[in-house]
Amino acid sequence: MMQIVLVLAGPTAVGKTELSLRLAELFDCEIISGDSIQIYRGFDIGSAKATEAERARVQHYLIDEKEPGDRYSVAEFQQRARACIEDIASRNKLPFIVGGTGLYIRACLYDYDFPEEEGQDDPLEEFSDEELYRRLQEVDPLSAEKIHPNNRKRLVRAYNVYLKEGKTMSERIASQTHEPVYDIKIIGLTLDRQELYQRVHIRMQQMLEDGLIEEIRGLLDSGVTFRDQAMQGIGYKEFEAYFNGSATLEECLAEAEKHTRQFIKRQYTWFNHQLPVSWHDPKEKDEIIEEIRQWLKN
Repeated sequence: MMQIVLVLAGPTAVGKTELSLRLAELFDCEIISGDSIQIYRGFDIGSAKATEAERARVQHYLIDEKEPGDRYSVAEFQQRARACIEDIASRNKLPFIVGGTGLYIRACLYDYDFPEEEGQDDPLEEFSDEELYRRLQEVDPLSAEKIHPNNRKRLVRAYNVYLKEGKTMSERIASQTHEPVYDIKIIGLTLDRQELYQRVHIRMQQMLEDGLIEEIRGLLDSGVTFRDQAMQGIGYKEFEAYFNGSATLEECLAEAEKHTRQFIKRQYTWFNHQLPVSWHDPKEKDEIIEEIRQWLKN
């Protein structure tokens, strides 16, 4: 019998946090953050991380577990999230993934198989980054498009897949069946697009009032840079221009809102094509609760 896992998905600002707490308390859940930035310590306001008071109500996982300069990959999320699911289920509670990073959620729930991380030794050390990137472009242009030419770790991993298996990273992933490994129920939250965009605007203004700029300044003062992976999240990277003096705060805020709107469009497209989501307006709480109850009875 497959382990059951509840999921609450949806874009930024749609209202996942409030509903997730109510559902978690009602169905005796513990929450796994399905977000690529909330795992970093110090990235609180810009990632809309659950507050200490909210985390006191319901146990949360994969929040504040990595240092700002650390890397975080979908493969690592898969490993960590599945361990959390096993731990939560062992205590007869319902594992509950909440977030908007679609690929992370799908990789956890389905049988994605990722190449093992390479150790300290670099079997391709005779090649420079430029040479390695050029070779990868020749054998796997799709993967090369997604990797920065100076990200040696990912270049090595992708090229090693080709050397060891005779297929590209893209072919390796495409050949997998991606069947679900859990009995899953995915609730998605959706709103009229203009209403959602207005909520994004209000949220960004609130983040500034809550101290987003001071949060970023503190991270920079501690040694974090805008080149670090954590700083590449929307709501952080746009303010680099403010800190280097090339744009005003208002211009950076407008850019963050624009990028958020664009990301929301991509999120809806991705979820609709990649996951069996049951979509609801956030106000349909009673309908959502009843749907989950019926699923749990089956």
